[in-house]
Amino acid sequence: MGDKRVQVLVVGAGLSGLSAALFLAQEGVEVLGISKHRGTSPHPKATGQTHRTMELLRRAGVADEVREAGAGLDGGLVIKVAESLRGRVFHTIMSETEEWDTSLSPERPGLASQDRVEPVLLRRARELGAEVWFETELLSLEQDADGVTARVRSGGQEHSIRADYVVGADGHRGVVRGFAGIGRQGPGELTSHIGVVFEADLAAHIVPGKLTLFYLQNPAFTGAFVATNTERRNVFSIEYDPARESAADYPAQRCVELLRIATDAPDLEPEVLEITSWEMAAWLSDRFRAGRVFLIGDAAKVTPPTGGLGGNTAIGDGRDLAWKLAAVLRGEAGEGLLDSYEAERRPYAKLVIDGSYANYVQRFAPQLAGPDVPAEVDPYQLTLGYRCKSGAVLVEDDDPAPMEDPAKPSGRAGFRAPHVLVRHEGAMKSTLDLFTGWTLLTLDPAWAVDVPGLRVPAVQDPTGELADRYGIGPHGASLVRPDGVIAWRTAEAPTDATARLTRVLDTVLSR
Repeated sequence: MGDKRVQVLVVGAGLSGLSAALFLAQEGVEVLGISKHRGTSPHPKATGQTHRTMELLRRAGVADEVREAGAGLDGGLVIKVAESLRGRVFHTIMSETEEWDTSLSPERPGLASQDRVEPVLLRRARELGAEVWFETELLSLEQDADGVTARVRSGGQEHSIRADYVVGADGHRGVVRGFAGIGRQGPGELTSHIGVVFEADLAAHIVPGKLTLFYLQNPAFTGAFVATNTERRNVFSIEYDPARESAADYPAQRCVELLRIATDAPDLEPEVLEITSWEMAAWLSDRFRAGRVFLIGDAAKVTPPTGGLGGNTAIGDGRDLAWKLAAVLRGEAGEGLLDSYEAERRPYAKLVIDGSYANYVQRFAPQLAGPDVPAEVDPYQLTLGYRCKSGAVLVEDDDPAPMEDPAKPSGRAGFRAPHVLVRHEGAMKSTLDLFTGWTLLTLDPAWAVDVPGLRVPAVQDPTGELADRYGIGPHGASLVRPDGVIAWRTAEAPTDATARLTRVLDTVLSR
């Protein structure tokens, strides 16, 4: 292997690390990913991809493959807080009759688990030119004004890797955060769990074609049950108190007995495949950047899984950071653009943690309810209606709200560019499929000027939704970033379009 030079070193090859490697490679960046593990995760966790995540994967060319990885659960979700699968229901979060909202995006949510998604991301990243080395341990990081030097151990030998930037995607127990000198804060560890992966025929106990997730508040235990899309395979989680017992106190037979209670199937004879222990926690890193080192995914924040946003946020982190690093490395943007990563993603991570913690209290620990518990967060507003505020957007209003209803988009700078069907090159397309780089959406041909790095696709608005939802009217324009976030807009007709667009791009790209 020898010593190596790359533009970006990504430490960690989970959902965040593989996403970052994929998106960086797609941008033409020379990227190397390393992981201390033998391969991708074998565990069926972090199930589910939001509309927004699927939109990002659509641009990466893997949305269909990820959706197929969750085949069999295409009907949506059933989420309840109950005593058991057939017992008393305390709260219904999503019922058997609810359907996906298909009006907000050209992509439906996915329902694949992490063990199915990571191989897809790995294959695509390598296909695009990324290198990924497993069984490679990071020993040290030292950064200077020109780059970062990493020492790694692989195959029993130590090697040096020199990179312009390093992305820490090595999880909440990773070492990059420590090497970068970044602390963290938050409630910390909330509870400990025994995770049981098992196989059994529970078709009569779950809704066919939907992912079944029950948070269980039973006199015998507190836990959760989730059915995967692998036939007969399910996951059962049991909360325990490490001050009074340990994981060793949960042998297979005890887990089976509790599982029979959870499923209301006293004669159930499951095949237990794996028993592990894990901690549910809530942490937020003090910073997401230290010089040339950035944190993404669980290295940047740890959120309770109650809400299913940990993995989705990790993929979003990877996409956000990738296009910004690529722009700087190509000389299209100044270093100041990189400051927008923390400015945009850390407040988002805080919202995710707060909302997931509120869900944890409702679904696992109602005894903790009180005025200090954050308010619940609408998942659609969080995933499709979050507003980015940084130097990479030109916000011209003083609205402090961090989110809006994506069903009623305002088209203001900082928000996700809404999905609208327009006519382009003779066919009806989603606006989201036009965002292959910096894109200007307009109905006025006077905006169609030649500005380096900017596309101005000729579109028609047969329904009038583009002008309305983007707030641009017949003569205005909306500038959309490579990640599908609106950077700037105006409803006014252009006077000197070239000069104005050049000034806007110079500002949001810190150049």
